[in-house]
Formats: sequence, structure tokens, C-alpha cells
Amino acid sequence: MKVLVVEDDKEVAQFIGSSLQQIGYVVDRCEDGKQGLLQASVETYDAIILDRMLPGLDGLNLLKTLRATGSNVPILLLSAMADVSHRVEGLQAGADDYLTKPFAFSELHARLEVMFRRNTHESGEQTSLHCADLSLNLLTQEAKRAETLISLQPREYRLLEYLLRNQDRVVTRTMLLESVWDYHFDPQTNVIDVHISRLRNKIDKPFSQVLIHTIRGRGYVIKSGL
Repeated sequence: MKVLVVEDDKEVAQFIGSSLQQIGYVVDRCEDGKQGLLQASVETYDAIILDRMLPGLDGLNLLKTLRATGSNVPILLLSAMADVSHRVEGLQAGADDYLTKPFAFSELHARLEVMFRRNTHESGEQTSLHCADLSLNLLTQEAKRAETLISLQPREYRLLEYLLRNQDRVVTRTMLLESVWDYHFDPQTNVIDVHISRLRNKIDKPFSQVLIHTIRGRGYVIKSGL
């Protein structure tokens, strides 16, 4: 996935950019609205993360200009302004979502994923996820590997779905806790390790090719090879 981050706060832009790159995104960054508009006009992106308050050209006008020219790229608007009226104004201007500062990266990432899924649905609904000979049916919630049906507990299903939606990208413990367990703190337990181990016993152990990999010091990734 290729994302454009238009944000004049260097620390925020660095935080977003480096966090996305760690999980496999390609990221371009711009520090002002005019530069962002030019970049969005000459490059193709899967999503744009756009700050509302920008020098040169503010985020709302940049957003309106992109929509007026026919661009339908998913846009996540960032702002420190949290009033309902501000959120409504941003959405009415053409934003797909609105996230107030400060925010957790896991929430930003989750909102990006929702926008991607929405775009996929509009262009043709995605009903399954795949990695090598592993498939996950999103309608029946059935997993198969080499046509062998694999029985999953509800939490195992959510964990596998999250890994597959982020295939080839490293997911951290924090991302898993917040997205799969809905914990916004680390409970200091081995709950992730236990469930990853159980999932590996079902997904990898009976087969010759390992799909779920541990990336030491970073997290986990599902991919067909390292």
C-alpha cells in the first residue's frame, strides 16, 4: 500500500511515516498543503493522511480541490479540533474519516484498513483472504490449508484474519492487543504468545511450509517465505 502523509508537524509526520513503514507501507510525506496537492496530483496513492491545519493551503481546501477534480482516493483527515461541527465539516468536505489528535497509531492503522476494505467492497466485495495454500472465508469464517478444514476458536479466527489483512507486514504486540483483544494497555500477560502458539499448531505444524513468523523485537508476520 502506498500512502501520502501531508502533515506540517515534523514529529507527528515522522511518527506516522516510520510506523507505517515498519509494517510494510510505502510512505511519501509533504509539509504544506500546496506541495501535498501537487504530490497527490502527480502520484497514485491508496490513501492520503491529511492534516487539517497546513501552511500554504489548508487541509479542507486541499480536500475540496481533490474531490472537485474527481479524485476518489480515500482520505483520513487529522485535526486537534474535536467538536462535532468540525468533524461534520471535514466529512462534508469529502473526507472518508476524521481522527482527532492525539491518537494511538493502532487506531490510525485500523481506520486506514477500514477505508481500504470499503474501497474493496465498492469495487467488488472481498469474501476471502489467502496466503500460499491457506485461505480464510470471511462469510463462513472457515479456514482451510491445502483444502484441509481447520477448526478455529473465535479469538483465533480474529487473530488469523488480522494477520492475513496485514499479510507481509509486521504487526506489533500493541497492534494485536488493541485490534484483536481491544486492550488499550499491555496487561503484562502472555496471552498473545499463547494464541500465536495455538494458531501455529493448527496452521503451520501439520504442513511443510511455515507461514506465521516471529520477527524478533518487533512482532509477527504472516507470509509465504522470509
